[in-house]
Amino acid sequence: MITHLVGISLGASSSVESGVAVREVSTGNLIHVDKLFSMNDVQLFFDNYPSLKNSIICISLPWDNTMLEGKWRVHSKQYQLIHNDEDLFLNRDNWMQRFSTRGCELFSSFAERNVDICRFEVYLARQKLNLYSNLKERSSADCKFLQSALKFEYGFEELSSNMMPVGQLEAIIGTILAEKKLNKQTEKIFEFKGLEVINLK
Repeated sequence: MITHLVGISLGASSSVESGVAVREVSTGNLIHVDKLFSMNDVQLFFDNYPSLKNSIICISLPWDNTMLEGKWRVHSKQYQLIHNDEDLFLNRDNWMQRFSTRGCELFSSFAERNVDICRFEVYLARQKLNLYSNLKERSSADCKFLQSALKFEYGFEELSSNMMPVGQLEAIIGTILAEKKLNKQTEKIFEFKGLEVINLK
């Protein structure tokens, strides 16, 4: 029986903060919100998390921010279409790899233990949940908009009036998607390293 919903916003590296949020299914309240940095912190969180088998876990896909060289920097990852025929469009310097593989081994090991785990793409989820602003992504104004929208549109009244870290806010989005998955309102949009990436139908 699913009793908890866990959202993790995973940073692209240990220098970028990750966020974790845990909600109770019965009340819908947030019971834990925290910042993490290294993968050891993420591992330690799960080692001490008692309800692993009774949770739905949604983990974000971080962008792969490795530096590209020469003309491939101009054609950087986020702006190009993905081509099926790589013979026509060579994947030099791995520039077509849009998402980081950070943490994939750990999360795959959870799936092997029959833990209900999936991935999500933050910006696609924000659009579907009507949480996307026209402000610069992850700017202070965008974070304030997201925090206010979560508080007033989604009923997270326990959120502080002070500015929260963006990683924690994006982790809360993960708990919303986990709730939608529990209610069978999500669909698989693609697969990444053996795990489903989901979004709202």
